[in-house]
Amino acid sequence: MKQQFEVWRSDVEQVIISKVDEFRFLGYDRATADDVWDCVLYQLRKKQEFIHLNSFVNEILTLKPHIFMNWLTIRAYQDPTDWFAEFD
Repeated sequence: MKQQFEVWRSDVEQVIISKVDEFRFLGYDRATADDVWDCVLYQLRKKQEFIHLNSFVNEILTLKPHIFMNWLTIRAYQDPTDWFAEFD
């Protein structure tokens, strides 16, 4: 299923950029295209059926800021980076 989405990445790039612009307009200045892409793929990870391109675009366009921020928070907790290593 991942390969199907990777093929569409260039086709939906403008939609992703539009979503990033929307988040930045709402004050989420650190939103990136890669983060939006990864978040949408994370949201779709449990769907078993085939997803058409128009449904995939709809998933991107209807991504809510609170879902995006929750995903970023979860990802930050799962990241093995030692944030305090530079203070040693």
